[in-house]
Amino acid sequence: MKGFACKVCGYISINGSAPDKCPVCGAPKTSFVEKQDAIKTAKDEAKLSEKHTPVIVVERKCGLLGDGCVDVHAKVGSVEHPMLPEHHIIHIDFYLDNEFIARIHLTHEKLHPAGALHLKAASGKLSVIELCNLHGAWINEENL
Repeated sequence: MKGFACKVCGYISINGSAPDKCPVCGAPKTSFVEKQDAIKTAKDEAKLSEKHTPVIVVERKCGLLGDGCVDVHAKVGSVEHPMLPEHHIIHIDFYLDNEFIARIHLTHEKLHPAGALHLKAASGKLSVIELCNLHGAWINEENL
């Protein structure tokens, strides 16, 4: 899948253009490179023993904030992805309607390859992109 990747932090723009400034690290537009194969999808997993496609779970009722909040949980892989020094997930990025909304940084020593957000939005297309240190970026999408 095509995207514009930031050479500084690995953020990938999926809205069809490079931003004037990276929403993650602040790098200028000149730091972006267009890549036809910036992101892999579930159909690319057949070649690998590990699973990389994010699994998205949307909970309409938030247990923490109550009404007006939608919980979104994302884990990497239908079978949990390894979190080893030599093979791990670096971060998970969240997008709503192709616009970046959040990044969760992961450390392989103490975290599982998963993250969650509390959204104000009740509708739209949620995209989740994870970055594996060995196998690159992988995407999955879900309508809220």
